[in-house]
Amino acid sequence: MLNVLYEDNHVLCVEKPVNIPSMEDDSHDEDLLSLCRVYLKEKYNKPGNVYCGLIHRLDRPVGGVMVFAKTSKAASRLSDSVRRHELKKEYLAVLDGVPKQQHGTLEDYLVKDTNTNMVTVTDAAHGKKCILHYNILQIKGNRTLVHISLDTGRSHQIRVQFSSRGLPLVYDQRYNKHAGRGQIALYAYRLTFPHPTKKEPVTVQHLPPREDPWNDFEVNL
Repeated sequence: MLNVLYEDNHVLCVEKPVNIPSMEDDSHDEDLLSLCRVYLKEKYNKPGNVYCGLIHRLDRPVGGVMVFAKTSKAASRLSDSVRRHELKKEYLAVLDGVPKQQHGTLEDYLVKDTNTNMVTVTDAAHGKKCILHYNILQIKGNRTLVHISLDTGRSHQIRVQFSSRGLPLVYDQRYNKHAGRGQIALYAYRLTFPHPTKKEPVTVQHLPPREDPWNDFEVNL
């Protein structure tokens, strides 16, 4: 069942469930873009193919808010917003460890190995610049709930930038050597973008599920 968070004639904002791809991939598992097309087709009783434009992605294991375009004009304008860094993504994450500073900015150059799908820190000559800002919200034992905003949106960026500093995300099976069994503690909880026709900012938000490890913290919007 698709969880629709906001919808008008131009955009569709939904919650991406964890462990499904944003769009069809080599696994051919059920993907969110296809689910959105089915939703639009059934809701509006549309014959034939239904248009739904993919604007951005979330890693497969990560859940949270995503926006899709219902028209090609909206898709073009939203894509322009992404290129101009006007689409703002905010995340919640639980770290394995406690940062030394209450808030800070992480800046790295990252490179992705397409064969292994692993991202590593490198130098300016070989990688793409990545910047994020974080703020500590709560600390419970050796785990820290942080709010994260991105200046860049690279693949695995949040996961690698924290892991490279000895603060991997809880239950991150790829970048946390002591992850254990569980769902990665990363959630795209707030998305802000300029409306493609009205131009005014639209903010859509949704909290992560009240499950481990989120239920150890008081998470509020």
